[in-house]
Amino acid sequence: MTYHDLSNCCVSEASPCKESPRPQCQSPPVIDIPRMLPYESVKDYIQQAKAHMLQSQEMEADLSLTSHYVDVQLVERSILRCAKNTNKSLDKELAIVGDAERQKSSLGRSQIFEGPTEAKPKRTVLLLGNASMGKTTLIKKLCHDWSNDCLPQFDFVFLLDGKALSLNEPTFSLQTLLLELSSSAPYCLDPNSVFTQVLAAPKRVLIIFDGFEELRDYEVLLQTQEKDLATSLLKDSKKQIYTVRQLYSAILQRVVLPGCTLLISTRPRGNASQLLRRSDRLLEVCGFTSTDVETYVSQYFTDPALKASAMDRLKNSSYLLSLCWNPGLCRLVCLVIEQSKGSDDLPRTLTGLCRQVLWLKMECECRRAQTCDKLSSLAWEGHKFFSLSLSLPLPLFLFRFLCVILTDFLSLALWFSLYLTFPLSRTVAERTFLPQVLPSPSGPRGRRRPQREELELTQRFAIGLLFPSRTQLQRHLGSDVLSKDTVLAKRVSVTQHLEGHCNADLSPAQILDVYSGGMRLAGHLARKLPEVLTFRGVPLGPPDAFVVRKVLEQAGAEGKRFCLGLEDTGIQIAGLRAMMELSNINTYRACIADVINLWEELGQSGEEGLLEGAVSKFKINPLKATQVCHIEHLAKLVSIHMQRRLSHSVCVPSNVLECIYLFLTHYLKNKIGDRGAEQLAPALKTLPSLHRLSLYSNAISDGGAESLAAVLSHMTSLTDLDVKFNKLTDVGAQSLGASLKNCPWMKSLRMWNECIPYGVFERLQQQDHRILSQ
Repeated sequence: MTYHDLSNCCVSEASPCKESPRPQCQSPPVIDIPRMLPYESVKDYIQQAKAHMLQSQEMEADLSLTSHYVDVQLVERSILRCAKNTNKSLDKELAIVGDAERQKSSLGRSQIFEGPTEAKPKRTVLLLGNASMGKTTLIKKLCHDWSNDCLPQFDFVFLLDGKALSLNEPTFSLQTLLLELSSSAPYCLDPNSVFTQVLAAPKRVLIIFDGFEELRDYEVLLQTQEKDLATSLLKDSKKQIYTVRQLYSAILQRVVLPGCTLLISTRPRGNASQLLRRSDRLLEVCGFTSTDVETYVSQYFTDPALKASAMDRLKNSSYLLSLCWNPGLCRLVCLVIEQSKGSDDLPRTLTGLCRQVLWLKMECECRRAQTCDKLSSLAWEGHKFFSLSLSLPLPLFLFRFLCVILTDFLSLALWFSLYLTFPLSRTVAERTFLPQVLPSPSGPRGRRRPQREELELTQRFAIGLLFPSRTQLQRHLGSDVLSKDTVLAKRVSVTQHLEGHCNADLSPAQILDVYSGGMRLAGHLARKLPEVLTFRGVPLGPPDAFVVRKVLEQAGAEGKRFCLGLEDTGIQIAGLRAMMELSNINTYRACIADVINLWEELGQSGEEGLLEGAVSKFKINPLKATQVCHIEHLAKLVSIHMQRRLSHSVCVPSNVLECIYLFLTHYLKNKIGDRGAEQLAPALKTLPSLHRLSLYSNAISDGGAESLAAVLSHMTSLTDLDVKFNKLTDVGAQSLGASLKNCPWMKSLRMWNECIPYGVFERLQQQDHRILSQ
């Protein structure tokens, strides 16, 4: 056995079913105990590390990975590059996929580091997810899997925390970083042997980076290192002369351990150009499905009666149920249900949820108001100075409370919800309060700078805290008449401020808080909505879809009707169905595959009225195909038209057939390319009522032109074809011209572009007068 081959060096245990023979009693000989061989000490360390992880990698207090973990959905993401601006925020560059595509591209935990069949394993995996979506819990579960020998490709797993970057002293080496500072490393008796093995077989090493809040932190670490520093690390990485930042940077840039596997978790905020260039795979944690929520609730409430009661209360509180899509918020919702009495009303907004959790955290009832006031003062000071420093002198009970709060699941949200008690405080005047917590108009040419997440949370909660119920206001302020007057004055200021805004300045969560703030604000919001309402490019999770539906419903009560655009929003099919239940939707646009799935669900459940409305209101023209999957979805829609069935058991209503073929008549500037044309061609020849087809400026070259030429003779209803300003050369032009001879019913073929030599195009026109340049 070579020193660096440990893949088969598992510690074998004696079988419990067999007993070894009892030795005869005799005096043991006096011998010298030899030193442990290096590979044996490494094997022992690996087993100790696995045992250590099994004991320490728990979710949080009273919640274990073995009893409470629920697998979150992992989806492989892709990037939409924009040539004009390559420095866009990552969340703006990610291609937004529909619910059907999301299911299609989902992966299990065991597939994270695997590539397609016979492909190289993924060496750098970027794990994306918004706050509290379960990235850290997933990482803990991966470590747990490794401890149970479920990741046999790795001998070593090291977990590095972004918070360690605050250690600025140059007193670390790569060895001490991995074997001492890693949160997953136990005490090592023979660090030199273990580290030598790590260096000898880096391909069997997994290094996980967690605890980085922003992509910007990684981008700084990926800046080119000084030449002398890189040389020093390569020469001797055991020297304790480096900072944690330098070592993290060297690992990420693969100056050291170049063959190791990296798992990097972060939120999809900010520019990530360098990190994307180094990543082999982008995965996103997509939160809980409705089934996952039920599983989590059943694991949280072990008593069957409590579990049934909790689910009933959740189903009767639609917004809280939608919040449970976020695993962290699902935990808080369960906490509130657990602590509240059956007759108590549950919170109706995210603001109300976090406020109630905050009050539940206050153990001493008599000190709640005092604690909240002191914490809000501290948080306000921290916000003004861009710091959450706890260096200010605090009473002991307050310090202990902070220690609990700041280690909880949604520490950031809860911490800044403290500061938001300032809407109810007399110490901050409205002229100071309003600019801090409410959005400002961006102006016709204004560009909004990306905000820190804590400021977004601050703005999200501000409106909701100003408009509590009378009971909640009494609970917060008691008999303080002056504070009540202050709240009323701030309500007036906020109302006037919001009435001067367009609705685009508010996030969906703020819109819900406005909606819950009173009928005056809700009516104002509904009246200002435009008739054509598009959310293209704005991700709509379940809570956001709930908000949109509520606002549209309120607008319907005001007599307004809408043309709704939901393409590239990622809205779930349940959210799409909720929109279709509204009576004030004239037309809607959404992902074709998701619309088809919705139709099939409605057909299978026998909801003919809702199905008829969902079909008749669906509009697709003009289609903007930005991904190949859009063409695949289109072909599926054409197949429904031809087979007159949604599935094997569901027939299509007659009015579906009337609206399907029409969208194919105008495909302007969709950039479908050759692959899109190849996918589209078989579907085109099955359409008996297609008269005009425009594929103007679609980046189609000779391959796509030949695909169209092959089906042209089958399209007996087609009279006009426009493929101008594509990329086909004389080869593609001649192919289409030859096919045109077999189509006497066609009236025109427009195909001029700069890639076709003028002489070739002129000759084709002479051969067939139906070939036109314009």
